Amino acid sequence: MRLLTLAVGIAGVPSLAVVFLTLGGWIGGWPALTITAIVWAVATLTAAIFLHDLQLLSEFVRRLATDETHSVRQRRTGPIIMEALSRDLEHLVRVLAPRAALVEQLRRADTLILERLPDPLIVLAGDRSVRRANAAARAAFGGEMAAVLRHPDLRSAIDRTFSSRAVQTAELTLPVPMERDVHASVVPMDPPLADGGQAIVVLSDRTRERVVERMRADFVANVSHELRTPLASLIGFIETIRGPAADDPPAQKRFLGIMAEQGARMNRLIDDLLSLSRIELTEHQPPSDPIDLRDIVSGMAASFEPRMVKRNVHLAIDVAEDLPRVAADADQIAQVLQNMLDNAMKYGRDGGVVGLTIQHPAGGSRWPNRPGLVISVSDQGAGIPKEHIPRLTERFYRVDKGRSRAVGGTGLGLAIIKHIINRHRGQLLIESEVGIGTTVSVWLPLTQTQPLTR
Repeated sequence: MRLLTLAVGIAGVPSLAVVFLTLGGWIGGWPALTITAIVWAVATLTAAIFLHDLQLLSEFVRRLATDETHSVRQRRTGPIIMEALSRDLEHLVRVLAPRAALVEQLRRADTLILERLPDPLIVLAGDRSVRRANAAARAAFGGEMAAVLRHPDLRSAIDRTFSSRAVQTAELTLPVPMERDVHASVVPMDPPLADGGQAIVVLSDRTRERVVERMRADFVANVSHELRTPLASLIGFIETIRGPAADDPPAQKRFLGIMAEQGARMNRLIDDLLSLSRIELTEHQPPSDPIDLRDIVSGMAASFEPRMVKRNVHLAIDVAEDLPRVAADADQIAQVLQNMLDNAMKYGRDGGVVGLTIQHPAGGSRWPNRPGLVISVSDQGAGIPKEHIPRLTERFYRVDKGRSRAVGGTGLGLAIIKHIINRHRGQLLIESEVGIGTTVSVWLPLTQTQPLTR
């Protein structure tokens, strides 16, 4: 159809001229037919050659657009009418090829640089949609990236950047999956990036710095108060030994025993505070290494055996057979188990039973509707009144201060458990009934669903 149309266009005017000359009597009938046939033959051949050349040039341009110019010279026949234009196009390709390669190299370098930056970075298009996010952003926020971009303060900074074409900043507090302090910078891109990105959002996690500031304030407010009592006792007994009891060996022996207890209490308090500080510094970074809880349970049971024998306490362990791995910090989970068992031993009754179970959560339970494991430690102690349970994870909070100090408690054990479980994106539950006992349970998410093989 295209050939016929083009041939008509080429032969139309000459054919009309022949008809006009024939009607005017200047050309006879047979010569007119002969000329008309020749005109149409030449027009058809010219149209065919032109379409052939046009097809070759179209193919050439298509390959040029799709970066397939290396195969252009593999064609068997070249243009006839448009040979000069073909040569010019090939020359243009040879000139532009190095530049195109350089542009592609720069584009890849741009992508690699953004991907390797340590801070989370999100590239936005003109309509505020996400063009891409680097590895740090995907690791830090994952599926919560859209929720982060909807934060009112960040959204306002993005709007100001697009309207003013200037860098804007915002301070964010992200509450989930745990509270984080983030400094956001929105940088306009002019000209836009190769992928159409018109702004870059850089999110710098300042949680660690804020935690350090809060730790200093907590130390002044809480730790100084907790250390004041044992220090006052030590100073008082030292003055007594140096004065009235200087020549009283029995009194000195009794006072030195009390001083040793107070010194040990301060040592435990400092150890727990250091441990809590280390946990808080990494609380915003969830662990990713898979661990086997059975190894931790067996080691912890062995370490508590002397205390259980001394108090005639039986440790009943119930661990699921198909126990899968959890994504966890082995040392911190060991500390969770140690603190849970330590509380059960301190506040349970002599000759009683301490239960340690690790099971899959029951269907329809209060735990998250995701694959996970529940670790529970129960005792048969006096129990805790319900009004105290919500405050048990506060630092230095004690239901019975006298009893807690008598058994060596620092008031930080459950606070340490809470912060460790927060880091593991788990949940903590404390249940107690006066006269029956207390159960402390933690839920941890799984890193895989397949059970371990032994």
